[in-house]
This record gives sequence, structure tokens and C-alpha cells, in this order.
Amino acid sequence: MRKISLVFIFGLIMLPVLNSCKEKKSEQKEESATEAEVVKETKEEAPMNGLSEAEKADGWVMLFDGKTSEGWRGYKKDHFPEGWEIIDGTIHMVGSGRGEAGSKDGGDIIFDKKFQNFTLSMEWKISEGGNSGIFYLGEEKLDYIWKTAPEMQVLDNERHPDAKLGKDGNRMAGSLYDLIPAKPQNAKPAGEWNKIELTVFKGTVIHNQNGENVVEYHLWTPEWKELVAGSKFPGLNPDWAEVPAKGYIGLQDHGDDVWFRNIKIKEL
Repeated sequence: MRKISLVFIFGLIMLPVLNSCKEKKSEQKEESATEAEVVKETKEEAPMNGLSEAEKADGWVMLFDGKTSEGWRGYKKDHFPEGWEIIDGTIHMVGSGRGEAGSKDGGDIIFDKKFQNFTLSMEWKISEGGNSGIFYLGEEKLDYIWKTAPEMQVLDNERHPDAKLGKDGNRMAGSLYDLIPAKPQNAKPAGEWNKIELTVFKGTVIHNQNGENVVEYHLWTPEWKELVAGSKFPGLNPDWAEVPAKGYIGLQDHGDDVWFRNIKIKEL
């Protein structure tokens, strides 16, 4: 009987401790579940051609709704060119095979609003042997936007001859066209989607391609003017180095099939 009493007493003593441990484990599980929910919310993916709640709260705005050409028009035109189409949630340039001459019914397109300090995000996919570009801080002064604006190159590096021209690969995908090569060169092959983020802030420009910063430079500095002076641009436009602080975003018709989607911007 004495032994039973001791066991009974020991059980009574340990019962609160055991209950406390169970309560702590239950609380830990609840905390873990809450943390998992927070992580899930943080990692919420944006819908195709749309914004997540976090992006909306952070000030991002869509420039393409995936269904219409609303907001876009031809360079130096008041309408959206027939050579481009909205299909399968993309802005698609229907290749003409005319190279730099572009499509008879196409031409470069721009978003009809000027931006100054911003981060531009989008995805692009190029056809085999294809060439195109993304322009920023553009003006509608000359016959082509590339004569007035810096260009982030879009290219099939494996097949298009531009990849072997220029200097040190400065005409390959992600590069500041004909000026600064994208390093590392991490563009995906033709037919695959690439994601870019292009940041412009008080003259500092960053090209980010597939999650890596590949180009960084600063407009209007002596180094910038020297860089431009050694390129082909002054021969086409003597004032090319005087990039405006505010300008248009454009997509190039280079005669090849190219697709763009998830185009969004955050003004800084």
C-alpha cells in the first residue's frame, strides 16, 4: 500500500508539469501555423498579367492587362499598329522577316505616358534568330525611338549575328545595346521566357535579367558621355547622350517574332 501511495503522489505532482508541456506544444504548433500563414502570404505569387496584394500595396501598376492594347500606341502614331497583336496573354510582334526595316504595318510601340524614376518589370520571349529591344526614357523626336533612347537588348544570342558584333558582347541580350555588355550573360534560349527588371533612379540605371544585375551605369556623367562618343549613336543623333530625365517606354519591331507579358511598373 505504501508503494502505491508513493506512485499516486508522484503522479499528482507530475500531472501539472505534463499538462504544461502539452499546452506549450499546442502553443508552438499554433505559432508555427501562424508563421506558415505569414510565409505563404509573403510568397504569394501574382497572377499572370496581374498584381499580388503585396505588389499593389507596394505601389506597382500594370502596363498591360493581358487582353487589350489599352495604353499602348505606335511610335509617333495615335493607334496600335496592325503588325502587333494581343494573343494568349501576350503582346506579340508578328515577324515580317524584314529585319531592321520592321513590319510594313508595325513599327515600334510605346506606352502613352512618360516615366522618370521607376522600376519596370516584364517577361520576354524571342523567336529563333530573333532581335528586339526594350527602350526607356525615349522621345518622339526622330524617325525611330532607338535614335533617342537607351535600349535593353532582346536577342537570340545563339543564332542572331548581332551577338558577335559590337564590342565585348555589348549587343547580346540584357546589354545596354552597343554600349555596355550584360555580365553575367544569363539569357535563356530562344522560345523560353526571360524576366527583366529595369531600374532608373536619378540617372542611375540597372538592368536585372533573370534575377541578376547584369548592367549598371549612370547617365549624364563624363564617363557616360565618353562612352556614347565612342559608339555609333552620335553619328545618328549628335544629342543622343543627352537622354531626358523623363520619357517613354517602348518595345521594338525589328522584323522578328517577339512576345512580352507581365509588364508592370513601380514609380520611385
